[in-house]
Amino acid sequence: MNVPVVTRPLTEREHNLAQWMLEHGSPEAAAFQAQLECAEATTWRCPCGCASFNFKIEGKPDAPPGVHILGDFVVGKGDEMFGIFIFESGGILSGLEVYRLAAEASPVLPAPEQLRPWSEPNIGSAIEVCGNGRNDG
Repeated sequence: MNVPVVTRPLTEREHNLAQWMLEHGSPEAAAFQAQLECAEATTWRCPCGCASFNFKIEGKPDAPPGVHILGDFVVGKGDEMFGIFIFESGGILSGLEVYRLAAEASPVLPAPEQLRPWSEPNIGSAIEVCGNGRNDG
């Protein structure tokens, strides 16, 4: 038996951040802008307390398991640094993941102007991603 996914409207902060990440992500990310306009957030919450959330796109099935990153960014410096990425699976915008680097993953979403590309120099490679309900890692 399939249990329906419970959703809520995206907050302005969630929408604006996701939009910025799609605009500044990989070349393919822009194609997901239309889905964002039909997106709500599921009521799922990450057990670690971070600000990660999953999308439910109106008129689309639930996204299948898997993560294809559309934009990956970091926030902060040194001991205060954490990461954030937006992802899709099976062609469906799936979620926004906040993950631990040097600092705990933030319980509050950052503002777009706080993000910088993952590829900037002096960013370590150790990533601890908390489970987002869509994969085992």
